[in-house]
Amino acid sequence: MLVVVLLGMVAGFLALRLYAVLGKRTGHEQPLVRPAEERVGVPAVPRTIDVQAEPRDVAQRHVEPAAESGLRTIVAADQSFDVAEFLEGAKSAYRMILEAFWKGDRETLAWLTDAEVQSAFAAAIDEREAAGHTLDNRLVSIERAVISDATLSSGLARITVRFDADIAAVTRDADGQVIAGSLTDAVETHDVWTFARTLKSGDPNWKLADTDEA
Repeated sequence: MLVVVLLGMVAGFLALRLYAVLGKRTGHEQPLVRPAEERVGVPAVPRTIDVQAEPRDVAQRHVEPAAESGLRTIVAADQSFDVAEFLEGAKSAYRMILEAFWKGDRETLAWLTDAEVQSAFAAAIDEREAAGHTLDNRLVSIERAVISDATLSSGLARITVRFDADIAAVTRDADGQVIAGSLTDAVETHDVWTFARTLKSGDPNWKLADTDEA
């Protein structure tokens, strides 16, 4: 019994010492460093914000009001048509056609443009080559592409896209000397291109049918 009482007194004494060291906070203690896996920031609880829902689909942000009716007609005639996919394809075509024209690549232009546009591009390339000039141009970025018009007539769909882009352009003579432009200064360009496709044809590709400047 005496041994048990002594052990109990020792245990009590140790408990009091532990409380004296760990159970009191003076406000000057250094915070304990947590393990790395516990130091990951706790994500903030999102606050509820009263906002109105978007009235249109995301793709519609790239469609001007004047084109909405025509696009609905095209979708009704071809339910596989997707506005977002079309715009991505139009931007790719814009880049490819410009680069083909700058390089004088008539073959690429032949399958990306219709006969009238192809003829106009070919005439410009012929004139440039006759003068001994070459273009050292670069499409820096397409800042914006928006559908501004859309129509469907006798099965032929036509969609007009306005491109706002930055282009670095240089013209060189036969000796390679720069005679116009600069590769260090991009120029803002605003093009209005119309793409066309016969919806019931077996060819799924849209071709450039008209070009203009905004």
